[in-house]
Amino acid sequence: MNWSSWWEFFAMGGYAGYVWSSVGVTFLLLALELNQIVRARKQAIEWVQANTDPALPQ
Repeated sequence: MNWSSWWEFFAMGGYAGYVWSSVGVTFLLLALELNQIVRARKQAIEWVQANTDPALPQ
């Protein structure tokens, strides 16, 4: 597609509501997924630290 202005780009040929809501939902889900990954990693590290005997050789 070729747009002659930024407004036409953001209007997406009349499909702006569908396009930008899809983009928004995608970024929201990616942010939630990243948040879940960070939380799971933190919990895994805490679990390993709590369940590791420091007297055992590594």
